[in-house]
This record gives sequence, C-alpha cells and structure tokens, in this order.
Amino acid sequence: MPDYGAKFESGLGYHEFLSKYGTEEQRRRWEAMHEQISLTAPQHDVLSGFTREMKVLCLAGAWCGDCVNQCPIFDHFSIVNPKICLRFFDRDANPDLGEALSICGGARVPVVLFLSEDNYQVAWYGDRTLAKYRRIAADQLGAACPTGIVPEDRALLTAVTQDWLDEFERVHWILRTSSRLRKLHND
Repeated sequence: MPDYGAKFESGLGYHEFLSKYGTEEQRRRWEAMHEQISLTAPQHDVLSGFTREMKVLCLAGAWCGDCVNQCPIFDHFSIVNPKICLRFFDRDANPDLGEALSICGGARVPVVLFLSEDNYQVAWYGDRTLAKYRRIAADQLGAACPTGIVPEDRALLTAVTQDWLDEFERVHWILRTSSRLRKLHND
C-alpha cells in the first residue's frame, strides 16, 4: 500500500494536471465541461460548511471520458471551499495507485481517495456515480467507456454532481465527528 500522505504531496492541481498530461483537444474538452458545471445555492452552502481539511487524491486520465465528465466537478468543489485540498495523479504514470485503488480488479478512473488532514485514509469512491450507472443500465451501453467528445446531458450532469457532493459531504461528516480529530481540535 502506498504512503498516501507522501503521495498526496507529489500530486498536481487541476490545471497543472491538464497542462502536463492533456493534449490541446483534451484540455478543450475538460474546459468545456468545467464551464457547464454550476452549483446551486444549497450546494454552495453545504460545501461552505466544511470545517475540516479534506485531502482529496484523484486518480485520473486526461484521455478518459468519465474523467472529463466528473473531475471538473471536484475543481468546482475545491474552489468553493479551500479546505478541500485536491490533487490529481495520472493513472498510467502512477501504477502503484492504479493497483491500490483498483475497482473490480481493474485500474479504473476517476477514483477519489479521501484523506484526513494527518493522512489517514477516510474513504474512496469511483469510477462512476450511481446516477451514471443507472443511465448506463437504462441505455444498455455495456462496458464501453464514453469518449468525452459528446457532453453529458444536463439532467445527468446535475445528478452526477449531486452524487459526488453527497460523497464529499459524507466524508466531511466522518472527519467532523471523528473523536480523534475532535480531540485534536478541541471541539
């Protein structure tokens, strides 16, 4: 198992990740998706209420359609609340993370690993949210991975954003109610 705390420190910010690993076309697709994402006032309120530092390690691929459609959501979350410390890692350049965070025996992306401020593993989640899997099942797309060339429809993007927010909020509450962290922060 990798030393996630040390690994986190070597991660890249959202734009740095895309600059290093994305082609011009891939960066264009990520930016187009980033522009489509808008958080509601209640979602801003939830994110603004996070009081514990949350380290978020995101294993991704600039080439991956699922990453195009989801990773910009995480950037929006971290913009709303700087306590969300977001770092990106290219799956192919970090096979140790791909193996450690495999899903169903495969190095899938995106996968998000949540760490406490002192680098304890809190949770991990990926590669697609429940709303996305429901859509795939309904459309009977099978195992094909989307390309990110055709953007998600608005309703699905809204549902996926909420799914991810629910997971970020769940992790926040784990951190906030942790007796160890409450003792550390005297709260």
